[in-house]
Amino acid sequence: MNGRQVLVTGGGGFIGSHLTDALLKRGNGVTVLDDFSTGRLENVAHHDGHPRFDLVTGTILNEALVDKLVERVDTVYHLAAAVGVELIVKKPLQSLVTNIRGSEIVFEMAHRYRKKVLITSTSEIYGKNTNGPLKEDEDRILGSPLKSRWSYSTAKAVDEILAYTYWKEKGIPTVIVRLFNTVGPRQTGAYGMVIPRFVQQALRGEPLTVHGTGKQSRCFLHVDDAVRGIMALMDSPSAGEAFNLGSQEEVTIEELARRVIALTGSSSGISHLAYDQAYEEGFEDMARRVPDTAKAKRLVGFVPTMKLDDILESVIDYYKKGAVSTQTS
Repeated sequence: MNGRQVLVTGGGGFIGSHLTDALLKRGNGVTVLDDFSTGRLENVAHHDGHPRFDLVTGTILNEALVDKLVERVDTVYHLAAAVGVELIVKKPLQSLVTNIRGSEIVFEMAHRYRKKVLITSTSEIYGKNTNGPLKEDEDRILGSPLKSRWSYSTAKAVDEILAYTYWKEKGIPTVIVRLFNTVGPRQTGAYGMVIPRFVQQALRGEPLTVHGTGKQSRCFLHVDDAVRGIMALMDSPSAGEAFNLGSQEEVTIEELARRVIALTGSSSGISHLAYDQAYEEGFEDMARRVPDTAKAKRLVGFVPTMKLDDILESVIDYYKKGAVSTQTS
């Protein structure tokens, strides 16, 4: 795949910018398309002037622009999306349009020019399913469609259906990657991302705000591991399939807060905030979410390399260096 031209939609975002770094390092030519509604220009500014890097500021809702960009590349990494629980709850209509219509445009142009597409999906697909570890063919268990909490899961499910049907009916090779709580440098505390929010609170000596009881558990994957898995799956001959990428090192959110406090040496305490206050009345969360990643391991040898404490240290170091203001985003 070295030397091939790739398009990364959402390449100015947290994961997209790390993917851009890795692709350029490998020798690819990279075009980034981002409207910077949630991404940040500084995430890719270090590539300014690079002969194999092209930054295009624009939206995936611009059909003519997406058409032009897809035509001139070999493959498409589609990461552009409205992300984060907080944004989805506050702006559900905008999020639905971006995630569904935007993906539809990307897939249509990929079909027009016969290009392979990898789309990043989410563990939110599984909804309230607390089985674990979750396999790719597990049932989706969602709440009422009238709760904006579930609009993101629904939108990403439509994206996955589009990916699958463009492969099945039109023969376009597509790969679906379901990411489970990807974290690392450049991720901000905005939009409900828990680890950077905890780290910033701890460094400021403020109480770490735990939503709900704190007994809900998650698994966190370092962005470098996620990018390595994404690139390997794109390079594989697989098409029309979904793959989980995540860690199986499970931790409760309250224990996560304690570990952040210990690793930062902070004097912060822990405060609890009801979901109704943090998001909206009747907000529903998942008690547990653990991925089964055996499928990705079998196909491309995917195994996470970083443990949780190493992940936390990388985020703490990032904020201590002042790469991003420790003021709340």
